Amino acid sequence: MSAASRAPQRSIRTPQRTNRTNRAHGRSRSQSRSRSRGRAVLLTGGAVVAALLLSACGSGGKSGGTGNTGFVTGSDGIATVEQGSRVAAPELSGKTIDGKQLDVADYKGKIVVLNVWGSWCGPCRLEAKNFVKVSEDLKDQGVQFVGINTRDTSTSPAIAFEKAHGVTYPSLYDPTGKLMLRFKKGTLNPQTIPSTLVLDRDGKVASRSLSALSEASLRKMLKPILAEK
Repeated sequence: MSAASRAPQRSIRTPQRTNRTNRAHGRSRSQSRSRSRGRAVLLTGGAVVAALLLSACGSGGKSGGTGNTGFVTGSDGIATVEQGSRVAAPELSGKTIDGKQLDVADYKGKIVVLNVWGSWCGPCRLEAKNFVKVSEDLKDQGVQFVGINTRDTSTSPAIAFEKAHGVTYPSLYDPTGKLMLRFKKGTLNPQTIPSTLVLDRDGKVASRSLSALSEASLRKMLKPILAEK
């Protein structure tokens, strides 16, 4: 076959190779864009997770809550409110884990320590002995401890918990967390289990901790409120 007759065949094959090359480049660009989008999603997701971790775990310094909350959180994780800026605790009443009726408002005139706990909660078990000790030491100084038992599907494990740890003060039974939700957002509201709030003698929320408390930390939390007139 002559060179002239072979030339058209080469001219036909050349576009085919070009088309295959273009398709390959197109797939490469598409895969690259897909990988870029994937990396962007991962980075965005990582940033969100990091922000959540910081918001959940950050503490210390002199920081208030969101907006004009009026409270500050110390390096020990205890948040406090100046006496003139406190807000009243919501209505906290209902049946206790042993079936009695209780209204926290009846303790007005006393300092009330509210401890949110569950029998299934490890940190609650660790701090229980501290609450028992301090409640016994301070009951003659007008300090009343009240538990809020939550997320226990029946009172049986809660009663067993109190017997095991020698808890003698009453606990409201709040299995679905309705009492916790009565606290307004932006105030010193219970957000974790365990949480501890101290109400002053006027029934207003004076301080809060969102972690298990040692005996020393609990006493430190109560000291300035005991000193108030």
